[in-house]
Amino acid sequence: MINFFSQFSPVQQALMGTLFTYGVTALGAGLVFFFKSIKKTVLNGMLGFAAGVMIAASFWSLLAPGIAMAEELGQTPWISASLGFLAGGGFLYLIDKLLPHLHMGLDTSQAEGIKTSWQRSVLLVLAITLHNIPEGLAVGVAFGAAATGSMSGATLAGAIALTIGIGLQNFPEGAAVSIPLRREGMSRTKSFIYGQASGLVEPIAGVIGAYAVISMQNILPYALSFAAGAMIYVVIEELIPEAQREEGGSKTDIATIGAMIGFAVMMILDVALG
Repeated sequence: MINFFSQFSPVQQALMGTLFTYGVTALGAGLVFFFKSIKKTVLNGMLGFAAGVMIAASFWSLLAPGIAMAEELGQTPWISASLGFLAGGGFLYLIDKLLPHLHMGLDTSQAEGIKTSWQRSVLLVLAITLHNIPEGLAVGVAFGAAATGSMSGATLAGAIALTIGIGLQNFPEGAAVSIPLRREGMSRTKSFIYGQASGLVEPIAGVIGAYAVISMQNILPYALSFAAGAMIYVVIEELIPEAQREEGGSKTDIATIGAMIGFAVMMILDVALG
């Protein structure tokens, strides 16, 4: 696989990687053709798994390589890491406040972002699209960083491991969009279209991320930390609260176990492949 990717430019690698993660999102959304509903406990486990993958990827695939690169570039590692990390979270915070979106299980009146008359289904899809932006960005930045070749902090194998991890957690995310839409009365085909559409932003963000870092090598540590901060913001602001909503007692354990498994899977992928 590494030999296959190595024959392409970093931007092409990022595009292929994010097309893969988008494709897995579409596969997950395709479950709507087989199921009309999904148990809340199962959804909690799926969201927890996604959160675990994103937390592990934020450190193993983004922050740690970014810190190593900062040292090699003669930068102060803690400054570039912290500034990039906080900037990534701030970026998602602004998008969260501006982009109209609605979290699953909430009434339309509880939609966040700029007030709009958009349909409930569109607002629901935008909520998932919101956190697909940092996922695509992370994959693109990882491939761009690996292309430098002169730095030990990031490798092509690590970028591929990150792509696989993001793809794995995109499968339940696709289902988490399409199946609830079907339960609300939307047709299977339309639910699938909306579900897979939530992942279309990833190739766009991936290409932008890869192009940015190969154009300006000195920003690599900041870019990697930026992507990590954006992902952690999504985990804390959306995935974990959604996994814990309207459940209590032992039922919250499902989300916790899912997060532990997701973290372990992503850690294994990065350590074994990266």
